Amino acid sequence: MAKKISRNDETKLVSGGRNPKENHGIVNPPVYHASTVISSTLKSWRNRDPMNDIVYGRVGTPTQRALEEAVALVEEGDRAITTASGLGAITVALTSFTKSGDHILMTDSAYFPARNFCNNVLAKYGVETSFYDPQIGAGIADLIQDNTTIVYTETPGSLTFEMQDIPAIANAAHERGAVVLHDNTWGTPLFYKSFQMGIDVSIHAATKYIVGHSDAMLGVLVTKEKHFETLFKGFRYSGQHAAPDDCYLALRGLRTMSVRLNQHQENAIIVANWLESRPEVKQVLYPALESHPGHELWKRDFLGASGLFSIILDKHYDDIALGSMLDHMDLFAMGASWGGYESLILPGSPPRTATSWDPQGTLLRLHIGLENSDDLITDLDKSFTRLKTK
Repeated sequence: MAKKISRNDETKLVSGGRNPKENHGIVNPPVYHASTVISSTLKSWRNRDPMNDIVYGRVGTPTQRALEEAVALVEEGDRAITTASGLGAITVALTSFTKSGDHILMTDSAYFPARNFCNNVLAKYGVETSFYDPQIGAGIADLIQDNTTIVYTETPGSLTFEMQDIPAIANAAHERGAVVLHDNTWGTPLFYKSFQMGIDVSIHAATKYIVGHSDAMLGVLVTKEKHFETLFKGFRYSGQHAAPDDCYLALRGLRTMSVRLNQHQENAIIVANWLESRPEVKQVLYPALESHPGHELWKRDFLGASGLFSIILDKHYDDIALGSMLDHMDLFAMGASWGGYESLILPGSPPRTATSWDPQGTLLRLHIGLENSDDLITDLDKSFTRLKTK
């Protein structure tokens, strides 16, 4: 059954980050294109505060700060930072809390570029990463080393949608002085309240549901005051920057996110239930379904489910059969990313090092968009007919 977004959060989405009185009564925060920001006196120049003031275009403009204020408000964090992409947000978070000789624990079900950054960039600078079973829960205490500074989480997991017991993991991490980072792109600030779960830094690929229209690249980091200065320094020193036009598009998308997410969720539940009835589908990996192994954790921790999930087909299909199925879709398209209004479908191959994952069938990841659910089902029904003829 679909959960409903709270009325309070709906109001925050519409009102957060707006101040028409300061902008000549204009409803939407305007786009500030800026590099140089002028100081009127030497004293003001000397006293510039990059964390709180507008001092230079790369460090933040009023457009950027408006978005940050709005996202932090909805997720119940204190401060937020925007970056040029979701991966940019991940790399800022990882580098802000590590130095040479440190150790990271990262869920084995993490978004692949996060894994890639740890293995191919941080490793060169003496930061070690160990991958762990996403369903380990409080057992992660046995993996935390004296030099572990970060425990990285993502629930549900990328592609395979395992649910993590985040409060248990966070308690164990905090007892040993590690910070907990969480990729909250699937849950969004509406459906998953990171800081109630013990998260220290919530990471969003705002490219997805926050922007919502597949037309801007953006990342957002949300945190509490305790960790903001550390995170801001990592952001500032890295040269990360969120373009003002993209921030404006994200602000515009944010205003309608509750309406869109409710519809994504409703459509996804309808399509996922239909897929469970298909003989070609061995399993639907969607936490909102009672059949999902992590459904009880989802019910406990989440306020809703977005439109992204995977299915496991009844066997492994070669590219000839998959091409016949996927090349002729009417509504579902093949493309990277997700979170826009359009439905997407792609084959996936989860990389694993700490755990084994072989479902004995082809994995397909689906993003259920805002089209009519009956039309989406018709498109999928035709695709299964093509698949079985090969």
